[in-house]
Amino acid sequence: MGGPSAGQIGAAASEDAVVRRIAAALEEASGPAPPGEVWIGDDAAVVRSPAGPLVLATDACVAGVHADLALVGLDDLGWKALTATVSDIGAVGARPLHAVVSVCAPPGTDLDRLMAGVAAAAARWGTPVVGGDVTTADQLMVSVAATGTLEGPRPPVLRSGATAGDHLVVTGPLGGSAAGLRVLRRGGAGGPALIEHHRRPLARLAEGVVARDAGATAMMDVSDGLALDLHRLAAASAVGFTLSSVPVATGATEEEALGGGEDYELVIAVDDPDRLAAAFAAARLRPPVVVGRCTGDAAVRTLRGRPLAPLGYQHPVGS
Repeated sequence: MGGPSAGQIGAAASEDAVVRRIAAALEEASGPAPPGEVWIGDDAAVVRSPAGPLVLATDACVAGVHADLALVGLDDLGWKALTATVSDIGAVGARPLHAVVSVCAPPGTDLDRLMAGVAAAAARWGTPVVGGDVTTADQLMVSVAATGTLEGPRPPVLRSGATAGDHLVVTGPLGGSAAGLRVLRRGGAGGPALIEHHRRPLARLAEGVVARDAGATAMMDVSDGLALDLHRLAAASAVGFTLSSVPVATGATEEEALGGGEDYELVIAVDDPDRLAAAFAAARLRPPVVVGRCTGDAAVRTLRGRPLAPLGYQHPVGS
């Protein structure tokens, strides 16, 4: 799920609890996921089709929550909505196939500009939009669902596969989107690269595929903040973690890198970071950055020896 943008950095804990309750209620109604399938709880779902595993993901972008339309364009909101969804596909090591887009919009919304952003993202990520829906609503929302495919024999890389001793790496510097929002709120001077990072974040699809092929044990995208998403990975894998460093985007702060969200870099657990680095180099990708290790004590979650709170954004949904 996407991060704050027009919200704030914090440590709220309601979204995860609501997702757990929804997952439990749906499992009670439908039963657990069959062997070989993954349902609610990871970045994307994996189900079986006659041709093999099918990866499914969905995300929504809401004006005023994921984008401040006084600072960015409708086309940026459209880009972000599709990119956030395909990023979840990539976060399990899959490639996106197709997307459907539903738009709920107030009368007078410039849908051409909104869909221009969706179309640009669809072209960038090779994910044709094959259908959708448009309806009237009081608040603008763009909801995207996408399918994906897993190539080769390896299983999807879930949040739950990390083990004690695994190295933790990220695919690039963090905090750029939050810093870009900060720059925009201050008038936009002096930070064009940060502004672009906020307006048009990039999914790390090639990195996800290469990491899966290189034996990554766990993986997820950094959509809500590195600290919060690492806590989620640790909880799913029943491990702890010790971070030694945080790669910070130029012009961002470490707080923004830890809790800003919407960077869509991947955080990866792997037993052999040198093998991962070699695979990235062979694919001409940026070198992955080692930031720490997983521990056997699930209560240990530290940065430079001090407890790391789950900084990040959780949507205060439901009750």
